Amino acid sequence: MATKKPMTKTICANQSLSPSGLGISMAIVWGSAVFLCTLFSYYSGAGYGMNGAGVLASIYPGYTVTPLGAIGGLLYGLIDGFIFGALIAWIYNKVK
Repeated sequence: MATKKPMTKTICANQSLSPSGLGISMAIVWGSAVFLCTLFSYYSGAGYGMNGAGVLASIYPGYTVTPLGAIGGLLYGLIDGFIFGALIAWIYNKVK
């Protein structure tokens, strides 16, 4: 009967993050979050999330809490998320 070798963890010291991969991931997450939060704030009658939408309006020029503003916020979020995701991965790769 053959004996099994014990499982060992292999730690690879030269692993790195892909700037484009993390950028795309962050773009999807942040863009969809801005889009969905804008629509939620617009369609909820009680004005939920208006403080957060006010912060987004101060960061993104032309952003409003409307369905058209949700599309604009989606585009801003995609660009913003990609830039910061790629920047985080690039810094991580340089520091490690």
